[in-house]
Amino acid sequence: MTKKIWLVIEKNNYGENNDSYSISKTANTIEQATKFQIHLDALNDRKNRTYFIVSDIDTVMNRVISLHNKKVEEEKPLILKDEVKDTSSEMPF
Repeated sequence: MTKKIWLVIEKNNYGENNDSYSISKTANTIEQATKFQIHLDALNDRKNRTYFIVSDIDTVMNRVISLHNKKVEEEKPLILKDEVKDTSSEMPF
């Protein structure tokens, strides 16, 4: 299995269509990457420099799926007890 990593990318803009990118930090979790980004943003004193987080699509999707599954496990399922009135013939305004 490939180790999943998150990258904090530094973007410098030097004018129209003239950007440079470099990896500022690597992290093993999105929480760690977010912490790095927040601190880099706080220390940033240039208007043309920004930071953002990236990873490969598998890492991102695994994170989204795990958060979704956790939320589903924590919440009670929605159970409809009453019949819904058909309002399709009514105008919405």
